[in-house]
Amino acid sequence: MSTVLEPSTWTIDPVHSSVNFSVRHLMVSKVRGQFDTFSGTITVGENGAASVTAEVDVTSVNTRNEQRDAHIRTADFFDAEKFPKATFVSTGVTPKGADFVLAGDLTLRGVTRPVQFDLEFLGTNPGMGNGEVAAFEASTVIMRQDFGITIDMPLETGGKVIGDKITLTLEIEAGRQS
Repeated sequence: MSTVLEPSTWTIDPVHSSVNFSVRHLMVSKVRGQFDTFSGTITVGENGAASVTAEVDVTSVNTRNEQRDAHIRTADFFDAEKFPKATFVSTGVTPKGADFVLAGDLTLRGVTRPVQFDLEFLGTNPGMGNGEVAAFEASTVIMRQDFGITIDMPLETGGKVIGDKITLTLEIEAGRQS
């Protein structure tokens, strides 16, 4: 295993990666979900500068509850018929101790906002006959209202059914392009 990412372009492997989220539910617990369809590339230049682009099919939302997933696809949340894709385009990667901060523009529901992911590079491996792979973990917290998701479902006892903060967690394995 290597802890150095060689200059190259890396393609996210959706079979060995995940794009997950969690949000408060009923003020006490969390609903967790994932997106089943996504893609992206990571490009590392000769000077060590890196860029990331990614696309998520929001219609592939999966919380293990079809009724909830159908509601999340509506205009109350993602408005997936009008905005079927979320995208991320990096604007910079900076060291933060042994890890990194990945800054970029997240577009969700037609709204683009700057976000910063805490990023951990997990290393590379020669792979299993299909070429070298690299692995990363990243997370950030966004405010749903910042992206036009303003639905409020108040509880009779106070508070809301759905929290304001959404935690995004990415576990990424990417293959080096030849």
